[in-house]
This record gives sequence, structure tokens and C-alpha cells, in this order.
Amino acid sequence: MMQRSASPRPPRAAGWLGLLLAASLVGGLVAGCASSASANGMRSSRSGGTASAAGRPAGQPSGTASPAAGTAQPERPASAARPASPVSTPAAQPLAGKVIVLDPGHNGGNGSHPAIIDRLVNVITEWKPCDTAGAQTDAGYPEHAFSFNVAVRLARLLRADGAKVILTRRNDHGVGPCVTQRARIGNRAHADAAISIHADGGPPTGRGFEVIAPGLVPGHNGAIIGPSHRLALDIRNAYHRLTREPYSDYVGTRGLDVRTDLGGLNLSTVPKVFIECANMRDAADAARLTSPRFRQRVAVALAAGFVAFLVPDSHP
Repeated sequence: MMQRSASPRPPRAAGWLGLLLAASLVGGLVAGCASSASANGMRSSRSGGTASAAGRPAGQPSGTASPAAGTAQPERPASAARPASPVSTPAAQPLAGKVIVLDPGHNGGNGSHPAIIDRLVNVITEWKPCDTAGAQTDAGYPEHAFSFNVAVRLARLLRADGAKVILTRRNDHGVGPCVTQRARIGNRAHADAAISIHADGGPPTGRGFEVIAPGLVPGHNGAIIGPSHRLALDIRNAYHRLTREPYSDYVGTRGLDVRTDLGGLNLSTVPKVFIECANMRDAADAARLTSPRFRQRVAVALAAGFVAFLVPDSHP
């Protein structure tokens, strides 16, 4: 504990006149200091600006020394201890309020349950099998595994963008569902858009991707033809730009096709397309499809296509 030094007594000879003189001198000094501080504050305000609540010039980050580093600074209020949490903006979640249905093609248990998947169902234009086992690469990587992996990756991206995402199947070891049920899931969800994700089993010499839009089935899907074709264009453009996968050279035209034999499209009452992401039978395409990095790129491209379709003025 530090000892306080004793103050010297004033000489007795000074009397009351000396005390008055001393008081006057002290008052002048105090007034002078106050005037100087006020002038300094005005100069600070004109040259940079104003002092912040934390006692530092505005714009100076917390934790850095102020110009008057040797002087004590006022305590910062508790409310300024940390920045406020950022508020989500439409730009941060462009798909907020949108419903998107993802339909990963086929399923891991289809091949071992032919009695179920071979059952014929009505797709309006014809009767077709409930589902199929799907294609695979020459090395045995199956289409159902590819499509489900892409769907999971894509769902994560779309949800981060604010969308409500529904998958037509929750794992890759079940059976089905039938193509009729896959369409019904999107219809019941009143989806803003839907996509069925596939990889083709085309000719070994063929390469590339295609997006399939629904053709008109009179009396059934007329209301979704226009929106589905716009969705097909947005998905095609984003996919081609971001994956650098070429347009299919053996089917469709410049990466686009129109069909009336697919139950998932014929029975849909919401805008919907199919995509064949590449040809599993082509060596170059197969190498890409089996790459996790490429599958992530596929997901990013498809997400960009949905944003382009669902968010006005978002086209690159």
C-alpha cells in the first residue's frame, strides 16, 4: 500500500489575501484545461471524425491503440461487446419459401425384386414397368448409387439456399417407388419444381448429357409444358456451363430432348424434368461419374439451374 505524502502548509504571513490569490490561480488553471479539452474535441470532430462510444475515433477497429494511447479510455457499453448477428437477406437464401422435389432414379434393391419392379403401371401413353434396376459402368458402379449421392448433395445445397426439399426415396437400399408414386410425391407437395436424376446407359461410343422435358399429353399435362421447358433450359444451361460436360452426341439436340413415354413426366402436375447426367457406358464419362468431386460439381450445377428458374433476374 502506497503512503500519501503530506501537503506543505501555506506560510502564515500570507493571510487571507494569500488564500484568495491561490484560489484565483487554481480556478484559472481549471478553466484553461476545460477550454483546451473543448478545442481539441472540436478539432477531432472536424478532422476525422467523431468519437465512438468506445472512446476511439469512428472506424477504428476494437483492439487497436487510439492516437492517445497513453490516456485511459471510457469503458465500452455491454451492448457493444459483440457485433449483432447478421440478418438473413433474400440474397443469402434465394430459394426461401420454395418447394423442390428430387427424384433420384431407381433404387439399390430393385435388381433383387423383379416381381415388384416389373409390374406394369399406366403412364397414360402406355403401360410400363413400375421401375427398373438402372444402368452401371463397365466397372460396376451403379446408376442408383450415383443418382442418390447427387440428390443428397443437391438437397444440402438447396436447403442452404432456403428451399424445402423432398426426396422420393430416403436411402439407396430399398425397392422402388414406382414411377407413378414418384410423380405423385411431387404433386402432393405442390412443388415449385422437380427433377428426376439419372445417368444413361447409352452406346459405348456415345458421350454427353441431356435434359428431358415433358411432351404434351392432351388433357393431362398442358399446364406444366411451358414451365417445364423453361426449367429444362435453365438446368441445361447451368449444367453445361458448370460441369463442362458436353451435350449428348447420340440423343436429343444440344442437350435437350422431349418425350411422352416417361411416367414421371406424363403424370406430373408440377414443372418437372429428367436429366441424364452422362453416359455410364462411355469410358470418359464413367470416370467422371465415379468421381466424388464431379458429383459435387453436378449438384452445384443443378442447384444453380433451380435458382435461375425460381428466382427472377438471377440468370448469369
